[in-house]
Amino acid sequence: MPKTSLYDTEGNQVGEVDLSPDIFDVKVNEALMHDVVLMQLARGRRGTASTKSRGEVRGGGRKPWRQKGTGRARHGTIRSPLWVGGSITFGPKPRSFAFSIPKKAKRHAIKSALTSKVKAGSLKVVDNLSMEEPKTREMFRILNNLNSGKKVLLVTSGQDTNIVKSARNIPGVKTLPAYKLNVYDILNCENMILTKEALDRAEEVFA
Repeated sequence: MPKTSLYDTEGNQVGEVDLSPDIFDVKVNEALMHDVVLMQLARGRRGTASTKSRGEVRGGGRKPWRQKGTGRARHGTIRSPLWVGGSITFGPKPRSFAFSIPKKAKRHAIKSALTSKVKAGSLKVVDNLSMEEPKTREMFRILNNLNSGKKVLLVTSGQDTNIVKSARNIPGVKTLPAYKLNVYDILNCENMILTKEALDRAEEVFA
């Protein structure tokens, strides 16, 4: 069974925590993680790029000049894509880039990402992290004590407003409740810091 160190908010190791092998010790599937990250990024694309087709360009209701005798190339409309200000051939239209991946595959990708963090030594568990009121200075001190690095994902058991407000102005820090863990955010951080309650919640959600 995999284990990781348990820390207090002063950065002192106070014990060890057993991790569920079904979540934190699975076979890492890099290709699957890549597919899920692509899916997440694709869903975030706005897809609003648009160009005008031949039927949408204004004007061009008459032939610009007669067919023969002018010495110029024949043209039937100024809406043609050959003209400046004309239409665009096969141009982009508003669309959704979203695609889906089976639930079991997404869940395994999350487990693979968590396992990779454990193997890299980038996952830390804190015995208790609570704040009576938002304090950015205090949160900064705690993260320094835990050697969180420049990019950290802070995971709580639920939506903790005081922790979110304390961390949101610190560059490189992102907070998430355990049930919203996803492959992109896990892989996009240097270190993951979970509260003990968040770890229990994650094991309950992704088991």
